[in-house]
Amino acid sequence: MSIVLALDEGTTNAKAVAIDERGAVLATASRPVSIMHAAPGWTEQDADELWEASLDVLARVFAQVDAADVIGVAISNQRESVVAWEPGTGVPAGPVLSWQDTRTAQRCRALEGHAALVRERTGLPLDPMFSAPKMAWLLEGAPRGAVVGTVDSWLIWKLTGGGDHVVEAGNASRTLLMSLETLDWDPDLLALFGVPREALPRIVPSTGPFGGTACEGLPSGLPILAVMADSHAALRGHGGGAPGLVKATFGTGSSVMQGTGADRRDAPGLATTLAWVDGEPVYALEGNIRYSGAALDWAARMVGAPSAAALGELAATVEDAGGVCLVPAFGGLGAPHWDPSATGVIVGLGAASGPAALARAAFDAVAHQVTDVVEAMGMPAGALRADGGATASALLMQAQADALGCDVVVVGDADVALRGVASAAFGRVGVQLAPVPASRVHSSRAAADERTVSRSRWRSALEKSRG
Repeated sequence: MSIVLALDEGTTNAKAVAIDERGAVLATASRPVSIMHAAPGWTEQDADELWEASLDVLARVFAQVDAADVIGVAISNQRESVVAWEPGTGVPAGPVLSWQDTRTAQRCRALEGHAALVRERTGLPLDPMFSAPKMAWLLEGAPRGAVVGTVDSWLIWKLTGGGDHVVEAGNASRTLLMSLETLDWDPDLLALFGVPREALPRIVPSTGPFGGTACEGLPSGLPILAVMADSHAALRGHGGGAPGLVKATFGTGSSVMQGTGADRRDAPGLATTLAWVDGEPVYALEGNIRYSGAALDWAARMVGAPSAAALGELAATVEDAGGVCLVPAFGGLGAPHWDPSATGVIVGLGAASGPAALARAAFDAVAHQVTDVVEAMGMPAGALRADGGATASALLMQAQADALGCDVVVVGDADVALRGVASAAFGRVGVQLAPVPASRVHSSRAAADERTVSRSRWRSALEKSRG
């Protein structure tokens, strides 16, 4: 038997599984990680906490299996978040700036004249969600000689005992610094954002080489077989990569991604991204939404519900939102609008509106945001594949099917990103994992005229949220 230890270091949790070549999960462990908001628009995490949580869950699943069967480690990680550290000591040089952090919005506005160049070279819009302005911000306050990287770089560096400073190519493609043409750091963009090349990691394919483990809690020399950004790993777990399949990951935010294979496609309002490099590069179109599961958490706090699940129970007590529309632009709007100045709004309130209407509007808001991205993709008639923790809500998945007017195929396995990166790891030894099967399908129940009215109401509310 061959076993891969797969880690998913996400925004709110670190999770690890031990998975064998048949796709069976033999052991699992998870641990929450903290998020701090030091000022409006600032979203931070602690680099040491991310590392300690990651090592803890990996060590716990390793302890539950036969060590002789473990062939290596695979890593899936939150994207765009940035870590700076002193390479001599391993001490973080400041907080982790989360992908949700918008403190660099003014820097991005100052560079708007270069937005076309950035888009042409990287496939990405000039937006504070991406890594480059965060890297510059951290390095300005860091000690001389500090290095910087995305979360995968930090975890690889720690797992290998301060070995080679590397970044996986798909993660590098989300920084605003990597050319999609050369798959290397672009000198013009480095100069534009003020990020020195010597502070950056070396870009390597998704299957490495990354080195081997050299840290307490795991055996020495265990190879890191594969690394992928979490949304990219989820696409692979669905069996995506070839043109056609569209998946949405419903997490803290949402990633809606359509594989385009070896072709780099472009669409207004969407990102062209490098999904992975495993032999040949595989590209994708993607739209990122900042607040989906996080919007449900916010609404739960507003109405006094103890959890998003309880919010769903409250929302289910009404037929619809009664004309109430929530736009959760708490950190601006992501794809396909890319408006960092947008603010959250609630419109359509009436004397009869109550907590249940707001709860229902929060679920509708998630579905409408995903629909905006799918429409921008020009998705062919068919189905949307869905994964992520929020897919546990049948109410949300039905709202999504009604907003789209097509089937939503839910993958009930919450570990789809872990399975995706594990498939890349097993590929290193010639083993192919099957895509994760569907657990249920939600078909649209909304009539065409109902959908037209609902979408029109949403677009009107969007305009009110924009500055």
